[in-house]
Amino acid sequence: MLMDAFAIANLWHQAFTNDRSKNLFETEILTTDGAPVKALGDIPVLPHGGIDLAATTECLVVAPVLPNVTPMPADLGILGAWIRELRRIKTPIATVCTGTFILAELGLLDGKTATTNWQYARMFQRRYPKVKLTPNFMLTEADGILCTGAATAVYHLALHFIRIFGSNRLATTCSKALLVDPNRNSQTPYVLSSPLRNHGDDQILMAQQYIETHYATIESVDTLAKTVGISPRHFKRRFKSATGEPPGKYLQRIRIEAAKDRLETTRDGIEEITWAVGYRDVSSFSRLFKQHTEISPRAYREKFYLPAVG
Repeated sequence: MLMDAFAIANLWHQAFTNDRSKNLFETEILTTDGAPVKALGDIPVLPHGGIDLAATTECLVVAPVLPNVTPMPADLGILGAWIRELRRIKTPIATVCTGTFILAELGLLDGKTATTNWQYARMFQRRYPKVKLTPNFMLTEADGILCTGAATAVYHLALHFIRIFGSNRLATTCSKALLVDPNRNSQTPYVLSSPLRNHGDDQILMAQQYIETHYATIESVDTLAKTVGISPRHFKRRFKSATGEPPGKYLQRIRIEAAKDRLETTRDGIEEITWAVGYRDVSSFSRLFKQHTEISPRAYREKFYLPAVG
């Protein structure tokens, strides 16, 4: 995706300069030893070469990994040595998606602001507590290190470099050619809720399941506690210990997820959805919705509603 974006930038740069022989970007794929690798889906990747610790570049981009599927590469020492040399001469270092894990593993992000694929944010925070992770951001930059969020956030990295090494005009043109909204700077509207359930507390798991099926009719946390047979005070403490958040916040999040689903799949009015998920005041619901997603219910529907085909 990144190479495609740079290739398109080259074509538009040639058109703007009326010089078909001049490329703005030259991109190479490198592996630590120069040997071919297989990408996700068993796609073979033939690199241009291997890492040369004496080589320079105007920018290095670290490819993503799947930290819950494949082990961390064993030869990170070679990459780390090259990155440290490049940083010594102020070369920008960037990561795509979960490539952030590699830089964090090398200790290069300690104390720095970073982002990553929102689906791996919880895992990242557990592994690398010294990193100031901001998973709501699409793109971060700190001390010459750039990190991107999930998948298509790579295009925002591409537009950043097209603007830096090219021009604003070229970046704007490429954003239109790629159908990328350059002002989309948050992953938050795209985040899917993933409640923590493998905590081992059966009564709290029962409470979670009750919330997820009765969210619209639960009157209070105290009544929820009585439903699962725990005193309210003890319930609140145990719930937060097991899930990482208070039961009231959990209920709120489940209701917002239910509202998101209705906005994505129905044409129900905002007032109707407000009542359906357990709220009675449209203004309060809209305010809570925006706190969770950073956009209004109406804007969310415009972005994600998929009309039926046929």
